[in-house]
Amino acid sequence: MSWNRTWGYLAICVLTFPGILCSLQEQRQVLLVSFDGFRWDYIYKFPTPNFQYIIKNGIHVEHVTNAFITKTFPNHYTMVTGLYAESHGMVANEMYDPVLNDTFSMNHMTIYNSKFWEDAYPIWITNQREGHRSGAAMWPGTDVKIHDVFPTHYMLYNESVTFQERVAKLIEWFTSKNPINLGLLYWEQPDEWGHILGPDNPCMEEVIRDVDKNLGYLVSELKRANLWDTLNVIVTSDHGMAQSSRDRIIELDLYVDRELYKMIDHSPTVALLPGEGKLDEVYNALVNAHPHMSVYKKEDIPNRLHYNHNSKIQPILAVADEGWEILQNKSDGFIWGDHGYDNMLPEMHPIFLAHGPAFRRNFTKQAMNSTDLYPLLCHMLGISPLPNNGSLDNVKDLLVSSVPGAPQPRFLVDYQQGSYAFYMGIILGSILIFIFLLAFVRHLTYSQTPAVWGRQTEMTQPLLQP
Repeated sequence: MSWNRTWGYLAICVLTFPGILCSLQEQRQVLLVSFDGFRWDYIYKFPTPNFQYIIKNGIHVEHVTNAFITKTFPNHYTMVTGLYAESHGMVANEMYDPVLNDTFSMNHMTIYNSKFWEDAYPIWITNQREGHRSGAAMWPGTDVKIHDVFPTHYMLYNESVTFQERVAKLIEWFTSKNPINLGLLYWEQPDEWGHILGPDNPCMEEVIRDVDKNLGYLVSELKRANLWDTLNVIVTSDHGMAQSSRDRIIELDLYVDRELYKMIDHSPTVALLPGEGKLDEVYNALVNAHPHMSVYKKEDIPNRLHYNHNSKIQPILAVADEGWEILQNKSDGFIWGDHGYDNMLPEMHPIFLAHGPAFRRNFTKQAMNSTDLYPLLCHMLGISPLPNNGSLDNVKDLLVSSVPGAPQPRFLVDYQQGSYAFYMGIILGSILIFIFLLAFVRHLTYSQTPAVWGRQTEMTQPLLQP
């Protein structure tokens, strides 16, 4: 082989290697989007062309069993840890920790008490410890310093920041000189209007249309930034919503003196902290009080709920049947839609769609667990998951690489190789470059050597043959 041809092959390797690395990085970029309170069947009840566009060109999971209790903070933390609430410690929107002797409320500055978050390590911490960058636009917990770590980029929570502004920030981070590989985007709707109107209210159609328009805006902006075909986008939610009624109210004051307990978390799953020595009295007063309310001592909460083993779970838990509310009396605030019920109820289940080079096209899966999202994210990002309650095997069929005989996206690697594959690629590429340079120098030296040396070599070669 001539030196010119060798030089040419090596040049091709060196020139194409950056493209390979770039493609690997693109395949491993993930944007996780949560529309709070988006029930799984809203896409069937109301016109949602942009949701349908993703379903047609990506994947759709019809039923996602989320974590109990089916409220905002527990489920957003489950998505990024793969843990049940009893394990990650974010057991409710309102909490009391007897160990810390402190309270937590999603509506107060106590949400910034990092101790309430540190039973687990959310995915952005793992991602960054493995050398990557994360960006978060209002995702619950991302503006809290957890285990002394913030996301690489984040926005302080401010409900007045528009969806468009949040999208712009994430695109800026994905396209910067040092881009993020993991983005998290949170939007408050349709949860807020779902509480006010109730999911069965015809006015919810306009709310869902607006959310669908926001999704369409996200897709169009990703296309404009040349990210749509390279970014893996997952669109999901934390929970669904059930219709309430003023005819379905359980009044605790009819059964037990409110001076005997403190209500820590509120309807429809109520956490009660009895006064000292009053546990049995409060429990006995409520356990058979109403046919549409199940009451448990902490140790008797059904195992299937995975809601026993944490100090922030209160001694008594009262759970209303779907559509019922537990109030102290009817003068308490009432809302027309609510969530927090048993996670087996379909009305509590969220939506789940995805699009991107890692996902199959026009594929529908019947069911998954929300805990499975975390190992899926780690798999796609090429990072090592921490111990969790999910299973990658449950959701690998969503991916192109898991389909027998399916064509592989160009340069798509086995995500299970972890982040080491990326660094091994850099090392191998460096070796190729070194070989190329060495060959080039030798070729240059050879081409500048007087021709007599070439003739002498040819003359002596026959003497070396046997």
